Amino acid sequence: MMLDIRNLHVRYGSIVALRGVSLHVGRGEIVSVVGPNGAGKSSLMLSLTGIVRSQGEILLDGESLSGLSPEAIAERGLSLVTEDRGIFSSLTVRENLSLGGTLARARVDFDRRLGEVFELFPILKERLHGSAGKLSGGEQQQLAIGRALMSLPRLLLLDEPSLGLAPVVIDRVYDAITLLRQKGLSILVVEQNAERALSVSDRTFVLSTGSVAMCGPSEQLRHDPNFREAYFGNFTVETA
Repeated sequence: MMLDIRNLHVRYGSIVALRGVSLHVGRGEIVSVVGPNGAGKSSLMLSLTGIVRSQGEILLDGESLSGLSPEAIAERGLSLVTEDRGIFSSLTVRENLSLGGTLARARVDFDRRLGEVFELFPILKERLHGSAGKLSGGEQQQLAIGRALMSLPRLLLLDEPSLGLAPVVIDRVYDAITLLRQKGLSILVVEQNAERALSVSDRTFVLSTGSVAMCGPSEQLRHDPNFREAYFGNFTVETA
């Protein structure tokens, strides 16, 4: 098992963001986490990368990530593409991609990995020496994913990869996600666009008010009448 999350809890002061979340991602598997705004999806991603503190167990290939810094977690092969993409607009496309290769684990075969990113996203090769700030939203999303891939991830985390993108660009991004899975990369994707996430993932977890409301094989959930209720359940905030 690549990723194993057990009984994860996250709080922001008196606000409970996650309560007892457990899920796992197998090798070469795409797992999606869906739910409405405020369900705890981004808190899940931030806790996995050590950006926010959590209680519970997070295991990557059997090794605990609990208490590690974001830098140490990245060195162990977990790479996050945030929903805001985190592109450095004043740098060139190449310079942004190079930042993904600065980890100790990724300081080999830079040119080969760069070529693999170009195969996945040809537009980045065309824009290589241009300013990242002049890219379209879809091109910036491709750059963000490409930069994450330059770090040689064992597990790729994608937070709302379709956010703000045109349908044709969403298709391109999700085609790339499917190709990455075919190459054996394990992927955890968080989405509000439930239909899109279900269409590419092997299994899906539905988050509602910080808890797992439903989970199962994605194709099965697509046809489950209880799925809509689990996804659109009433939102409440629990306080201490």
